[in-house]
Amino acid sequence: MAQHFDAIVVGAGGVGSAAAYYLAKAGQKVLLLEQFELDHQNGSSYGYSRVIRYTYDNPIYVNLMRDAYPLWFALQDEADEQLYIKTGGLDFGLPTEDTWQRMKTSLDEANLDYERLNQAEIAQRYPQFALDDGMEGLFNPDAGLLKTSRCVLAHVRLAQARGATVIDQTPVLSITPSNAGVTVQTASETYTCDRIVLTVGSWAKGVLAAQGIDLPLKIMPCQLGFYQPKNPSLFEPGKFPVFFAHMNGEYGEMPYGIPHEDPSIGFKITTFYGWNTVEKPSEVDYTPSQVWTERIRDWARQYIPEAAGPLISTRRCLYTLTPDKDFVVDQHPDYPQVVIGAGFSGHGFKFTTLMGKMLADLAVDGSTPHDTSLFKLSRFQLVVA
Repeated sequence: MAQHFDAIVVGAGGVGSAAAYYLAKAGQKVLLLEQFELDHQNGSSYGYSRVIRYTYDNPIYVNLMRDAYPLWFALQDEADEQLYIKTGGLDFGLPTEDTWQRMKTSLDEANLDYERLNQAEIAQRYPQFALDDGMEGLFNPDAGLLKTSRCVLAHVRLAQARGATVIDQTPVLSITPSNAGVTVQTASETYTCDRIVLTVGSWAKGVLAAQGIDLPLKIMPCQLGFYQPKNPSLFEPGKFPVFFAHMNGEYGEMPYGIPHEDPSIGFKITTFYGWNTVEKPSEVDYTPSQVWTERIRDWARQYIPEAAGPLISTRRCLYTLTPDKDFVVDQHPDYPQVVIGAGFSGHGFKFTTLMGKMLADLAVDGSTPHDTSLFKLSRFQLVVA
């Protein structure tokens, strides 16, 4: 006889682990299924750090971060470990850049406090930068980093503490919704549930196609570089901010960096976009490009010369992108008990605890008080021919 749960979450990455936590917190009997081991390196939610920030070029995201920050603080308190490190954040570039102008307009519309710094003021505060003439900065003090893997595992651990069942290394073979609920089949077990949350990252396109939804997702292998600064103490949190450079080039789109409290990890530098995309996870080449690591170091030598030391490590993780780079947080158009979270990669980790709560809200209540206006499935052609 199939084991029954109030809610099943498929995928235990950043968003799925959070969804399981909030469902368990809402009193649901929860099963969290993961095809790989917990905290695996095949997807998007593994590692030392991701940026958390308010600064966005759309005021909707700024306001969503106003919802997300308190959830992170509450999670950190309940987990009794540090998950967020405040560093401050600097967006810099020429104020004539489109991305710069959209950012400033958004922050003003959202009434977010920030400092506008000229080149001399940036040099006085952070002499590690060597910016071009005419470049300016927008500084927000609340930006920082989230300890990626620790955040995921905290959500999982606290979900378990509230009664959730967590099973990893168990791929889901089929998901069958009906008027009676949902049936989930693995290689060894059959489970049933009243509601299901699908948070499968780069595997979403195939999983959703089986549910009659053709979501136009692309997978982009993003490479991360960790470099040894010449003087690591100059790049510790508190002495150097997370940063975003509003520029594009052969290194990719908008280079950014994250300091770390552990010098052995190194200073993280990467770019948002700029790599070739694929359709399926099986097509991903996880082999790091040494050409790219030198190219992004050349960029750093120009703008943050002290940070451009030897390469400590490099790896690839996966971005899963919608065409507009906005998320998907919605219910299946025919089966509202099937709740979908997808397309979070590129800029999604800072939102994962909030996205998990929103998905849990949709699963239990059919609605959420948080703004999902950007995240509707209806903006795409969904039905598989």
